[in-house]
Amino acid sequence: MSNVKELYVNEVAPALMKQFNYKSVMQIPKLDKVVINVGCSEAKDNSKVIDAVVGDLKKITGQQPIVCKAKKSVANFKLREGMPIGVKVTLRGERMYEFVDRLFNVALPRVRDFHGINGNSFDGRGNYSFGIKEQLIFPEIEYDKIDALRGMDISFVTTAQTDEEAKALLKALGAPFAN
Repeated sequence: MSNVKELYVNEVAPALMKQFNYKSVMQIPKLDKVVINVGCSEAKDNSKVIDAVVGDLKKITGQQPIVCKAKKSVANFKLREGMPIGVKVTLRGERMYEFVDRLFNVALPRVRDFHGINGNSFDGRGNYSFGIKEQLIFPEIEYDKIDALRGMDISFVTTAQTDEEAKALLKALGAPFAN
């Protein structure tokens, strides 16, 4: 069992149960999944970009990403239906907890001038999303092997009913919120 999952079972869940006065253990919010998304608009001109992004995400997450294709044609963007425009990975279970651990304890502290992640990026239903400007903060990515800096969106989907519960859960799991 990973460190974050042990932490959740042994410390976080009992603390949340006490803090929010839940009557049942099933009411305690937990992390459902983590979705990492990389949109790459330059993929419409160069097909090798998607391969590079897939390789990077595979190194970071340890799981095979899927390629997202355009659903509609948009003439202004020179985009046709079915063209690859992004890559995403959905992490659950053991891989999710391992990724969360590496993100909060290794990758985010490597960001230059890092003061914490924004605590206001909740969606109102207990889910949290934020963006990263470059993939270099992950130790798995080698500086010499990348062709371009690409950002990514990371979404934490929880079973929490409110943003307050979700923030308490993520904070207990080690999320470095800025005030």
